Amino acid sequence: MLRTRVKICGITRVEDIQTCVNFGVDAIGFVFVESSPRCVSIEQAAELSSKVPPFMQTVGLFMGQSSDFVASVLREVPLNLLQFHGDESPAECEIHNLDYIKAIPMGGGTDPAKYASGYKKSKGFLLDSHKLGESGGSGGTFDWSKVPDNLNKPLILAGGLTIENVATAVAEVRPYAVDVSSGVEAAKGIKDQEKIAAFIRGVKQGDKSTN
Repeated sequence: MLRTRVKICGITRVEDIQTCVNFGVDAIGFVFVESSPRCVSIEQAAELSSKVPPFMQTVGLFMGQSSDFVASVLREVPLNLLQFHGDESPAECEIHNLDYIKAIPMGGGTDPAKYASGYKKSKGFLLDSHKLGESGGSGGTFDWSKVPDNLNKPLILAGGLTIENVATAVAEVRPYAVDVSSGVEAAKGIKDQEKIAAFIRGVKQGDKSTN
């Protein structure tokens, strides 16, 4: 049976890592964008990553930062995957010799297939609800009927996913993975154990509808 993977982004606390472990989350994300209320310092991320057990991926989210800054994070934080949300060129995404995914702005004004064609080495594409030039994390959804079916890469669905809509999202889009942050929070940067549990149940419900 196909299974939709789950990434919980914006992790800032050790206890939230443990909650993710307990509920079988596949990946967690650390945000390194200063304008985000979920931003963690390099020192915080290094400490948090030391609590991550084997077989759970750690993802670093960046938006428009210099390659030097990304390199400084990688010297201290053992990330498995990079996630780029800004105007990074393919070369800037690839320079670190680490697998990466690129966010595609689905908020309008962008041809997803054309946008994706420039990032041939991306391991997958994260579809978010922001517009080109905006940051993600708005908490809003986009029109799921606009999800392209010709990218030939794993698709990660993001943007406004909640415990109320994730089952429908998974059933309609059939993504490789879903990515959630504010939809499972008690407050910005503070995850809610019951919401994470309910979100996972919703993903499984959506999976049953597609198999």
